[in-house]
Amino acid sequence: MIRFSWAEAMLNPRQIEAFRTVIVTGGVTSAARALNISQPAVTRLIHDLQYVLGLTLFERRGTRLVPTNEALSLYREVERQFIGLEQIQNTARNLRDGLSGSLRIAALPTFNVGFLPRLVAAYMKDKPGLDIVIYGSISSQVVDWVATGFCDIGFAQYPLDFPHIDVEQLPSVAAVAVLPEGHRLADRPFLEPPDFVGEPFVSLAGSTQWRYRTDALFSAARVTRQTRVETPLSMIACSLIASGAGIGIVDPYTAAEYSGRGIVVRPFRPEVLYDIGVVWPAGRFRSPLALGFVQTVRTAIQAMADGEAGSPGSSKPRADAAPY
Repeated sequence: MIRFSWAEAMLNPRQIEAFRTVIVTGGVTSAARALNISQPAVTRLIHDLQYVLGLTLFERRGTRLVPTNEALSLYREVERQFIGLEQIQNTARNLRDGLSGSLRIAALPTFNVGFLPRLVAAYMKDKPGLDIVIYGSISSQVVDWVATGFCDIGFAQYPLDFPHIDVEQLPSVAAVAVLPEGHRLADRPFLEPPDFVGEPFVSLAGSTQWRYRTDALFSAARVTRQTRVETPLSMIACSLIASGAGIGIVDPYTAAEYSGRGIVVRPFRPEVLYDIGVVWPAGRFRSPLALGFVQTVRTAIQAMADGEAGSPGSSKPRADAAPY
């Protein structure tokens, strides 16, 4: 088998391209059209290639140029080279256009219950070369994964004050009240702190930011709740509520996943905003894939917030919104 090196003396890629095109298209005239150069220019490139290699690549039979056995052997090697170059070009193009690559995402369970996976699936549809890995944990762990470079981006409860990260706040959405189906308060258009008097309350655990905020809200309203059960995860809270363990206040992302599955979701007043931040590793390159996905998430959250505008549980700031 004939082998050649791209570094062969006097050999240049334009000669190889002309040779390959003549083989593929079947003649000098069609090759000239494909390369957008003159027919004599193609002939000259082929002549120079034959001279450099010391091979007869084509024989004239009537008006046609027929490749020799040496030319066909050479073509097989050339084609392997071109396929490799095309693969490199395609990979670079896909990386540049955000169509391929890898993305490691960390998110708190609130996001991972259903909201984020749906966005990931939609984002991947037109990116066949994209590989995504999703991790879930509490906000502090999400931050650690991003800060150490284990993940490219993270979604954690805002505000965040940690070293070695940059944080961008996403649009705010309003927390909601959650009740079992058939509950006496289910017909209310919205719930307020006094509605919780005498009701068993399902609370998020004391280690969460959300627990501190809801405690402060009820304290300001001078309402004492009967906390019957605590859990660190809002999806467990919704399952408990669906089973009749009590009523509660959770983020709208989780509530949306459980709505119609044994629970009723109602706006809550005074409005309490639930904030998520995008976590980036400080000072590091942000890939087009990561930037594009974050924009997808931002747009989806904004659509959720806009959909709530004007309702009793609107996420838009109001004068009577809770001051925290």
